[in-house]
Amino acid sequence: MRKAEEEQGARLMRYCKSVLIGGAAAFVVCLVFLFLAAVGISQGLLDAGLRYQLAVVGCVLGSFSGGLSAVRRCPARGLFVGLAVGAVLFLLELTLGLLIYDTMSFENGGLGLLCGALCGGAAAGILGGGRGGAGKSKKRRSR
Repeated sequence: MRKAEEEQGARLMRYCKSVLIGGAAAFVVCLVFLFLAAVGISQGLLDAGLRYQLAVVGCVLGSFSGGLSAVRRCPARGLFVGLAVGAVLFLLELTLGLLIYDTMSFENGGLGLLCGALCGGAAAGILGGGRGGAGKSKKRRSR
């Protein structure tokens, strides 16, 4: 096996690891936000009719924060890593919903959750995906 193939395999494993860790962080942030929103609704601070909008905002915030943490680890392909984190978050939410409700339907707002998760991850990839030293100008040495 050539050295370039070994480096490529290690790079792929680093990307997968950062996407999975970012997806888990996104899921935790989303759950914390939704818990705080549920407390706000039960206290009467928020209207109960805002449940769907709060769920989409939770997806956006979660995938943005998880995407930022993943993009910091792998800044070269920031947009793809951010989108992958959003997809992982949506799949985690879909799996949890399938386990709880025993059905899967996109008619009840699943498409909005998917768009929110992907948009939050893409925003994290765009905003946090700059290469470390690529944009800096190099100083010329004088002779």
